[in-house]
Amino acid sequence: MLKTHEFTTAHIPNLIRRLAVPASVGFIFNTLFNVVDTFYGGKISTAALAAMGLTFPVFFIILAMGMGMGTGTTALISQSLGAGRNEEAEKYGFQAITFSIINSLFLTVIGLIIAPSLFTILGATNDYLNIAVQYMDIILYGTLFFLINSILNSSLNARGDTKTYRNYLIAGFFLNVILDPWFMYGGFGVPEMGIRGIAFSTILIQFFGTVYMIVITRKSKIFQNARFKDFIPRRKYFAALFGQGFPASLNMLTVAIGIFVITYFASQFGKEAVAAYGIATRIEQIALLPTIGLNIAALTLAGQNMGANLPERIYDSWRLNIRYGLMIISIGTMAVLIFARQLMEAFTADTQVIIIGIEYLRVAALFFFAYVFLNISVSTLQGMKKPLYAIFIGAYRQFVMPLPLFLFLAIYLGWGTKGIWWGIFMVNWSAGIFTFFYTRRKIRMVLKDSVAISGQ
Repeated sequence: MLKTHEFTTAHIPNLIRRLAVPASVGFIFNTLFNVVDTFYGGKISTAALAAMGLTFPVFFIILAMGMGMGTGTTALISQSLGAGRNEEAEKYGFQAITFSIINSLFLTVIGLIIAPSLFTILGATNDYLNIAVQYMDIILYGTLFFLINSILNSSLNARGDTKTYRNYLIAGFFLNVILDPWFMYGGFGVPEMGIRGIAFSTILIQFFGTVYMIVITRKSKIFQNARFKDFIPRRKYFAALFGQGFPASLNMLTVAIGIFVITYFASQFGKEAVAAYGIATRIEQIALLPTIGLNIAALTLAGQNMGANLPERIYDSWRLNIRYGLMIISIGTMAVLIFARQLMEAFTADTQVIIIGIEYLRVAALFFFAYVFLNISVSTLQGMKKPLYAIFIGAYRQFVMPLPLFLFLAIYLGWGTKGIWWGIFMVNWSAGIFTFFYTRRKIRMVLKDSVAISGQ
């Protein structure tokens, strides 16, 4: 774990490496975790694969709330630590846990009620619908563990510890390799559960993660002074968490809406298109994973240095994170362009699914660079306590522009699924370019204000 003063004094490239590398390794295994689920889902049937793709928008809402609140909590704790307010930072951690428990109960109840209707809207019927509901119901019951893990990790990230969560994600991947087939096919006292076994494996590993993270945070003395009254909701902290975390969550929720929109349009061309999109996005995630740690580094460094009133370090961090991200993603871009067919064939033997998946990947690889500009810039703004922009750009990317573009390209012009993929390309690049210049302007404004204050 990094010492607080290092965030504001140490060499920025070294800080980025120490924060980003463990986080990226962890998220590589997190995506491999999902790849294992997709692989075994394909062993059941194409319908099971499509059902898992169908449930992803709802599943992503859970992840969105967890990641959004985690991002907000990291920003608040980072700024408190950067300003030397250690007790306040600890309080934010306590209150965020309570906040996440309340959110998890709400999401579980709402999800159980509306999920079947959402799947029906997306075209699921009969066995296809039943498989989706079986999988999603189990995932929803584990919402609490997803959200708690995100908050515990945010408390560690704000202090420079990205290794604990990495260790959990690596262990979770290997556990999933064992538990998925065991619970799917049964044996050793476990009944055959099919697709429900994949979901149950996920929830069990999340539970193990919660226990592990609690142990580590206590050993790290982050929550050593915790008392019951610290977890009683307090308006001051809830308001700050809501103000910082809700925009981040809403931004992530727009991603869930975006996935819902894409899945809806893909479903107009058959369940093979839905299955292909589900597999291809897993591959896309693998390509993007090495850059995810840079988002965490950008968020943490922006928060700590904003709290310490060192805007020039925020600018240097943002600029370097983008440079590193573009260098890294070029490798993933080439790999996806060259091996698109082999990557799709690793998950399914369905010829139609493979063709549609290759079609998506060869377009998607062309906008990977846009993701770097977007994600690192938005993370930097969140660390600077400017989270509202994420909502604006999220709405633009996920439904304001995609809806008319998909209707025009895929339906009106008759491009089919290609119209969806090229629509995503246009949206991401326009958003990435605008976000880059917007973030640069905001950082320069903070720099100008800082110089004006110091000159008085």
